[in-house]
Amino acid sequence: MAVRRLSGLQKDVLRLYRDCLRATRKKPAETRPRFRAFARQEFEKNVRTVKRTDVQAIEYLLRIGRRRMEQYASPNVRDISF
Repeated sequence: MAVRRLSGLQKDVLRLYRDCLRATRKKPAETRPRFRAFARQEFEKNVRTVKRTDVQAIEYLLRIGRRRMEQYASPNVRDISF
């Protein structure tokens, strides 16, 4: 079975997802599941709506995702609702 190599953009998306999951570890234990669910929901929503070949859209979503993650990673944000 051949191992499929990931493109740089795919690696960036996976890195952002892992960073989001890591950021949830710093949240209060009772709200961590909501943060994880929110991250997963956002990524799954965009998987269904954005084509793999639409590089511009993916780069745009990565920029937005990084900004959002920085905002939600702030210690002042203790809970999330979606």
